[in-house]
Amino acid sequence: MTANLRRQIAEEAAMIVWDEGVADYSRARLRACERLGVSGSRDMPRNSEVEAALLAWLDLFATDEDRERLAFLRQTALDIMRFFVDFEPRLVGSVLKGTAGPYANIQLHLFSDDVEAVAIFLLNHRIRYQAITRRQSGGRREGIPGFAFDWEDVPVEVLVFPEDGLRSAPPSPIDGKPVKRASISRVEQLLSQT
Repeated sequence: MTANLRRQIAEEAAMIVWDEGVADYSRARLRACERLGVSGSRDMPRNSEVEAALLAWLDLFATDEDRERLAFLRQTALDIMRFFVDFEPRLVGSVLKGTAGPYANIQLHLFSDDVEAVAIFLLNHRIRYQAITRRQSGGRREGIPGFAFDWEDVPVEVLVFPEDGLRSAPPSPIDGKPVKRASISRVEQLLSQT
């Protein structure tokens, strides 16, 4: 596969992530190959290349509406984090990175040795939720428990890690390094910079 074709696949996959809300970069790469009429190859662009293509595109073509949507999602995330303050919330994912497209949800990591405590907290505040389990790349075989719900019409996913999980972030599906997490104060800083 030539470097040019690899770049084209990464760019097309980035557009699929943005335009269609496909969060799974592997699926986006396969779809990009189909659109470009290329058969899959083991030398396809890595997730980090797809994300770099998305960030480059956003640097050039993000509209004021896109930037306003990102600021809105970050402010909403901050409100939710303050709501969950007793569970040491951390913002993760596309809202933190700045790659949140039109279909993005807010993703948070919470920390408690008792997952039911989070469920009871949600119930006590009359928040209807769905229990979820998400697999994390690398490390743990079992999934991470969590909850999905809407907050003012914004989809939210919170994953509940043990309290000692605050010290060691799971690996990112993008590059395998520890996933970036932001505290309440860091999200406040991000908002003050926009």
